[in-house]
Amino acid sequence: YPYVNVSVKLGQFGWGVTYTKKSICVLKGSTVDLACTYKYPWYKTVKATFWFTKNDAEGNPVSLRDDPDYKGRVEYSVDKRKSHTLTITDLRESDSAEYWFTFTTDQTRRRHTDSPGVTLSVTGLQVKVTVSEGQRTLTCSTTCILTDNLNPIYIWYKNGQNVKEDSSSMYSISSEDADSYYCAVKGHDDLSSPAVCEYSTIVPYSTQQVSCIQAKETCLTLSIITKQKYFFYSLSMLLSIIIIIMKVL
Repeated sequence: YPYVNVSVKLGQFGWGVTYTKKSICVLKGSTVDLACTYKYPWYKTVKATFWFTKNDAEGNPVSLRDDPDYKGRVEYSVDKRKSHTLTITDLRESDSAEYWFTFTTDQTRRRHTDSPGVTLSVTGLQVKVTVSEGQRTLTCSTTCILTDNLNPIYIWYKNGQNVKEDSSSMYSISSEDADSYYCAVKGHDDLSSPAVCEYSTIVPYSTQQVSCIQAKETCLTLSIITKQKYFFYSLSMLLSIIIIIMKVL
């Protein structure tokens, strides 16, 4: 982990940092709290406390409040029981990292932390498509198991309309459908996946930004374009074969 000048081994002589959770997985766009408690000898006074993920050029940890990547998205909360909470809003996938808490006291300029810290994984929802025997199965997936929702309820939308809520992450549709589908997790309805259409084509914009009719028209247009490309490709191949046969004759 990033180098920190530690005066003593934490956990000994009254020093220590304990993280509430060692690993957290949350949805992109949501808010997360990372918490810890810390201890130090009674005769010392804490002067500074903060969280960090990296060091500056001189090897000093950079408070997330001073990190431009987190500007306006970080809050610190401290209470009298020697606990400290980091809150990050509007999470991005680039926020996935290991986070450490550190503090300094009045009698030493050295910083105290502990490792490992808290591993944060930020994931977006994605609809994966599989086709078998005339049926298309949509699966609402994440890259990690959501920490605050171990048994999620998945919400499926068709052309912007809620059509199913279920504990299963899968949804079966007809392969002939040419509609817009996307999913969300209940409790985070506004953090939905990108939409998918027939032929597994990704709609290049968020479904929430267009009407249901526009989304369906986009899917139909993409389907027509794909079929036209296949038709002209087949026609081109047929003409090539005819030309070869004529040359042979």
